[in-house]
Amino acid sequence: MGMKLNIANPSTGGQKLIEVEDDKKLRTLYDKRLSAEIEGEEIGDEFKGYVFKIMGGQDKQGFSMHQGVLSTDRVRLMMSKGDQGCRGFGMRKGERYRKSVRGCIVSYHISVLHLTVVKKGPEEIPGLTDTVIPRRLGPKRAKIRSLFALTKDDDVRKYVIRREIPAKSDDKKPGSKAPKIQRLVTPISLQRKRHRMAVKKARQLKTKTAAADFQKLCAQRQKEAREKRQEKLSQRKSQRSSQADA
Repeated sequence: MGMKLNIANPSTGGQKLIEVEDDKKLRTLYDKRLSAEIEGEEIGDEFKGYVFKIMGGQDKQGFSMHQGVLSTDRVRLMMSKGDQGCRGFGMRKGERYRKSVRGCIVSYHISVLHLTVVKKGPEEIPGLTDTVIPRRLGPKRAKIRSLFALTKDDDVRKYVIRREIPAKSDDKKPGSKAPKIQRLVTPISLQRKRHRMAVKKARQLKTKTAAADFQKLCAQRQKEAREKRQEKLSQRKSQRSSQADA
């Protein structure tokens, strides 16, 4: 039984799918876990000097490998929304359900194994390292600064990677699209932040004033109760003294 290896190169954006039929080469992959690094020579001579990292895989029925499950078998885990392999469409908050996953140890059950290039070898691999595929979409957050080595004074809106869209017909002009920058500091965002802080301070002030008024009211009620008690005691003393005189 063969195994397909889906090799990706993050530096160039290239991806290549190869099929390994040799059982001797496949045995070197068995008992390896997710996130383990393997030498390229173990897969083939054309990968000499390369180092690959195991990122994931699927078995023959399509169940994906799950990190942390130290087994080669398939298990059923209780999953909630946001877990690996659990999409969570239509799930309520706190709801969980059982889902079958494959363990994180590579075995003969695995049909597709996903690898990434950690270290490049001396020779180029056609379709993986020889051509650079440009990114279709650019970053939309602070990664724009790190990508173009910008400072906080630079305007990141000028460095957004735009995508050209051809014209749909002859009478229309070609256009372009760009991702909306997330967490961009603008005058309106600062105004909203000032409004939130003002509302928060007003709420705190209102709470402090209400607590002070409550303490003042409690002290006044206690004083009135004390005066009432003293008045009753003085009335009783006067009645006893009048009865004793009689």
